[in-house]
Amino acid sequence: MIVAFSVTPLGVGEDVGEYVAEAVRVVRESGLPNRTDAMFTSVEGEWDEVMAVVRRAVDTVVARAPRVSVVIKADIRPGVVDGLTAKVDSVERYLASESDQR
Repeated sequence: MIVAFSVTPLGVGEDVGEYVAEAVRVVRESGLPNRTDAMFTSVEGEWDEVMAVVRRAVDTVVARAPRVSVVIKADIRPGVVDGLTAKVDSVERYLASESDQR
């Protein structure tokens, strides 16, 4: 499965990068495939391991902020491996073939 999640501390001011960085650090240290962009961090693996990482990341922020908002989106496809890369590669192939036709 791939889980894309966003954790936002509330009540700590506008600059939340330090808090978010702590959550991302937890994900990166998990050893699971992951990717962070401007809106979400995506992590790939089996259900229990992915959700455990998300929980640890959220708990890290909860420990420092009076309130936390979490958004989670999951793509569950048993048997699929390397979906983080394969999904993006597929889109890039379509974009490349489209530009070749122009």
